[in-house]
Amino acid sequence: MNHKESFINYLKYEKRYSPHTIRSYLDDIEQFMSYCGFNANSFNPGDVDHRMIRRWIVELVNNNISIRSVRRKISTLKSFYKYLLREGHVSYNPVEKILTPKTDNRLPVFINKKHMDILLDDIDFGNDFKGVRNKLIIEMFYNTGIRVSELINLKINSININELKLKVTGKRNKERIIPFTRVFRDSLQKYMGMRTERYMSGSDDFLFLTEKGSKMYPKLVYRIVNRYLNLITTIEKKSPHVLRHTFATHMLNAGADLNAIKELLGHSNLAATEIYTHNTFERLKSIYKQAHPRA
Repeated sequence: MNHKESFINYLKYEKRYSPHTIRSYLDDIEQFMSYCGFNANSFNPGDVDHRMIRRWIVELVNNNISIRSVRRKISTLKSFYKYLLREGHVSYNPVEKILTPKTDNRLPVFINKKHMDILLDDIDFGNDFKGVRNKLIIEMFYNTGIRVSELINLKINSININELKLKVTGKRNKERIIPFTRVFRDSLQKYMGMRTERYMSGSDDFLFLTEKGSKMYPKLVYRIVNRYLNLITTIEKKSPHVLRHTFATHMLNAGADLNAIKELLGHSNLAATEIYTHNTFERLKSIYKQAHPRA
């Protein structure tokens, strides 16, 4: 087993990272190896020094890779070399000498409530299985703030219709309970009735299925969300994560406690949730400028 494979196994079995996160780590490492002229079997981590890493970063920036992505790639290499150092495969971590570029601290992009109301109340999704499923996917993201991987892996027995709550397995296999409204329950029951009629299955099966009855996959979910967000907004990024940001921002604007939002989103610390307070502050500043006679 080469160094890359052993590191990926470490992420999978010890750190218990999601397949999506592991794929990102793998892509970053393979990209760096390719830049250095190595493949997985010829790569000797001890041959790498901080100058090689610095040159790689310069090339990334020159190729217009975003600062956020560059920071992630540096973080991946740091984790990789920390692991190699721990296992005794290298004598020092060359990434420690690398200065991480500062981000522009962009605020999370979200959709305003008026446009979400138009999407959910006025857009015709259709009443066939595909249309009902697609609308429920949008509603699920907006009503619960769950991640793509959590939605895809949601099972029928994770939903308690009577108690209006669902159980989600998040990062590092951490479970959390998310409540939902009676209106959302109606949408769930409509879809689940059609799903049962179309695909006879057990309670431990996945909730969301493709039209062929297979488990949903990330690209399809992204396409669905992108298609419908295109109908109501001109923001550049139209992904499921934007709906997660929208859920958190709207909850905060409506007066929800920050700690409650933290628990609903499955954040490990409050710092990750606090970024939404900046969106709220920007909204308050905007209202102040419009309303105050001396603004």
